[in-house]
Amino acid sequence: MDGNGRWAQKRGFPRIFGHRNGAGAVRAVIEECGRLGVEVLTLYSFSMENWKRPREEIDALMYLYTMYIEAETQGLIDNNIRFVQIGRREGLPDEVVAAVDRLTAATSGCTGATLCVAVNYGSRAEITDAARAIARDVKCGRLDPDTIDESTIERRLYTAGLPDPDLLIRTAGERRLSNYLLWQLSYAEIHVTEALWPDFGIGDLHTAVRDFASRSRRFGGLEAEPPTDRPDR
Repeated sequence: MDGNGRWAQKRGFPRIFGHRNGAGAVRAVIEECGRLGVEVLTLYSFSMENWKRPREEIDALMYLYTMYIEAETQGLIDNNIRFVQIGRREGLPDEVVAAVDRLTAATSGCTGATLCVAVNYGSRAEITDAARAIARDVKCGRLDPDTIDESTIERRLYTAGLPDPDLLIRTAGERRLSNYLLWQLSYAEIHVTEALWPDFGIGDLHTAVRDFASRSRRFGGLEAEPPTDRPDR
């Protein structure tokens, strides 16, 4: 969700003003994804690198996240949406962890779409944590090194149990992965829009989905040949 700070600065406001408006775009996107039949929506909310930002901005972001959780809890339940958070919990404020745990528990029985929010997340850290978990299992004799395969790693990623993304949307014209779901995005289609996140609306989402639908996804194979009208001989 790139461009919140730039959106605010272009209007002469502090960066946090952009984050507040960006939160409004989240609700519209979640609701429309539900109407479109999207099974899982993952939002990159706060990266591990974001701790480098000014303390005032970090505190405001954590407060906004907590307020968002409290404000949207009933709406998620009413729409049968399950909430999960990925990323390292260590370092997050206690009130954020408590709010996340309450929302996770409150929506655990929801069977519709899944809203996954990445907070204090970094893909290299995720893969590192998976490698450590595998090493511990090998050391304790619970895992034979010769049996390690891709599924062994996937089961130890933060996203275990979630499908790999089909589509990555990058707002604000950004054209890099930014340490985001590096393992999971291996075969995802990438759509880049110049829209800053607070301006990202339903029309922008539809454009991204249409772009995705126009892609030929071969996964290393060959594209299927179009059917012919010639009768078999």
